[in-house]
Amino acid sequence: MESFVDDLTMLRSHVDELIDTGAREDGIHRAGDADLVEAVARAGDLARAVEAVLVELVGEIAERSRSMARDERLTTRMGCRSVNELVQRLTRCGSNTAARLERAATATARSWDPVTANGMPARLPATRGALLDGDVGVDGVLAVARPILAMRERVDPERMLTADSLLAEAARGEGADGLPPACAELLSVQAQVWAAVLDPDGAEPDEHAAARRRGITLGTAHDGVIPIRGALLPEVAAQLQRIYEATCSPQAVRFRDSETSAQEPVPVPVPDERTRPQKLHDALATALTVAAASRALPTIGGAAPTLVVSVRHEDLTAGTGRAWAEGCDEPASILTARHIACSGVIQRITLDGTGRIVRLGIEERVFNRHQRRAIALRDGGCIIPGCGVPAGWCEIHHVTAHAHGGPTHTDNGVLLCWHHHRFIETGPWRIRMNRGVPEIRAPHWHDPTDRWRAVTTSRTRMLDLVGRRT
Repeated sequence: MESFVDDLTMLRSHVDELIDTGAREDGIHRAGDADLVEAVARAGDLARAVEAVLVELVGEIAERSRSMARDERLTTRMGCRSVNELVQRLTRCGSNTAARLERAATATARSWDPVTANGMPARLPATRGALLDGDVGVDGVLAVARPILAMRERVDPERMLTADSLLAEAARGEGADGLPPACAELLSVQAQVWAAVLDPDGAEPDEHAAARRRGITLGTAHDGVIPIRGALLPEVAAQLQRIYEATCSPQAVRFRDSETSAQEPVPVPVPDERTRPQKLHDALATALTVAAASRALPTIGGAAPTLVVSVRHEDLTAGTGRAWAEGCDEPASILTARHIACSGVIQRITLDGTGRIVRLGIEERVFNRHQRRAIALRDGGCIIPGCGVPAGWCEIHHVTAHAHGGPTHTDNGVLLCWHHHRFIETGPWRIRMNRGVPEIRAPHWHDPTDRWRAVTTSRTRMLDLVGRRT
């Protein structure tokens, strides 16, 4: 083992030389395209070889940490509670990376009989061979191991070994189809196909086990956001997916120039620059807002589960400072407070210099249900062209802010989805009211004329517009 450590130390010195010539001396930047591509491929070869060494080493650490007697475990003797922690400390990697190395070792590393000390074959011997030869890395090993090992209790071992062998051939580029070596994504697809063929029924879902695993955890605020992690039951995930599809459907409406006052709606695609995770977040935010306003949820403190945000009046007026949402230690921006106040309930509370409450105002409902119906009839849905979120999922936005004296009147309210309402002040779209009709000025990339245009997705109003034009 001493010589093995010496070899790794020598390898590191060679890599340091490569870094000096390639990165510190700008050799990579000066390389031609062909050399750059070839260098990435060779670096990938080296990375897979190093991963093979790491997987073997982690497998051996795991093997020496399986003793029933805690004090005899390697992890305990090194002062660590688990293999994952020891690997993190030794390699300076994160817990996810350490866990991936552990899982790869479980699939490919050999184990040893504690009585005879004889070595036993790996669970996926062919994949192990491809790993040691540098033809597949940790990503590829896990792509094969997940679906293949998941069926080991239900499928004949010989058939599993056949799948393992053919997948290893695909990783090497030696398959019967003559294709080049498969990357991890392609290996994952092929392994899933093998699992479907060998185990068509799959494992019957355990309802009780799934129910125990369900859950969502809110993390600690960091950089203005709250991390969320957890596991949803399939039907809950499916419902969230449907809400996502409903609120993010790619329906686009734009209005074309006309010599007359009437304008004809012309459907054209409008790109949505949000990522899918951002869209899913906004869909969840919409669902939570609609649910809280539905009056169908249980009450808390005698009232509906209302989001309470406190902010000083002078800060709200000036647009500076911070707001605070009840139940969250992370401060919110004034933009957030304005967004929530725009379509919620406002109660003004006056304190004197010592903090005593000297005036308690009544709750002011921003828009009542009759106004909402009228605005929905006029606007149809979110008025931003291309959004497509229906009226029932939208919030009502004060075009002239309530804090700046904007009236709670249909001539000052427009329908916006949660996303466009949240970012209307900082985004590229502009809104104004023209004799009670909302008009939009699109960003320059969408409408180079920078003109204000009346907008609606109301079928009734669109019929009127087309009727006047014809």
